[in-house]
Amino acid sequence: MPNRKMGRASDQRTAILRNLVTAMVINGKVETTVARAKEVSAIVEKLVASAVKEQDNYTTKDVTVSAAKLDGKGKKVLKTKTSKNGNKYEVVDREVKTVSVQVDSPSRLAARKQMSYWLRKSHDEEGNVVNPVNKMFSDIAPRYAGRNGGYTRIVRIGTRRGDGSEMAILEFV
Repeated sequence: MPNRKMGRASDQRTAILRNLVTAMVINGKVETTVARAKEVSAIVEKLVASAVKEQDNYTTKDVTVSAAKLDGKGKKVLKTKTSKNGNKYEVVDREVKTVSVQVDSPSRLAARKQMSYWLRKSHDEEGNVVNPVNKMFSDIAPRYAGRNGGYTRIVRIGTRRGDGSEMAILEFV
């Protein structure tokens, strides 16, 4: 847990840091005060390190799934069935297929749970839902696979006009 109190109650402080960490992972950079940037940087460094470590720690398994058949317009296809007592009713026509799914190892699952504490689901510019935990493993971890630490940089950009607070941009290297 971070050390700086930043003049906030612990629940407010945690909420601010979670939002900043999520914004950092989704957007690649965030503009904030220097104190907050240092805290967020420490958190993001640990998350990226665990994502890099657990990046390829999974297996794949084939499972059979049943899904509704869809027509050309994306609507479910119905077929007529007759019950034992002669009643007719409509049933969704289903197809069974085999799909390959990813199964995380216990240590990778623990890393995902640790990340989900700091990273919240969010929306991108188009309004699509983005899961930043998945983004950590699919986009960010492969980018830093050969690097040992130092995933973020803090660039000071001067003082804020309203209160004179020292501002910085926190970004991935």
